[in-house]
Amino acid sequence: MKPTKILQFTTLLAAAASLVLSVWLFFANDGSMDDKLNGIFVGTWVPSILALGAFLVASQRNGS
Repeated sequence: MKPTKILQFTTLLAAAASLVLSVWLFFANDGSMDDKLNGIFVGTWVPSILALGAFLVASQRNGS
């Protein structure tokens, strides 16, 4: 497997894990306001992870 494909897969896996964790924090707990805010906070990681992955893939393609 090429390193670019591994990086893409890892980025998507991390973003998906962050999304699942944020949904779980928001809905699956006792419903306290702290849990909902933590879920929203973790949900904001998803676009950051995807942006970092896109940056790394683009820099890897330009560097090779």
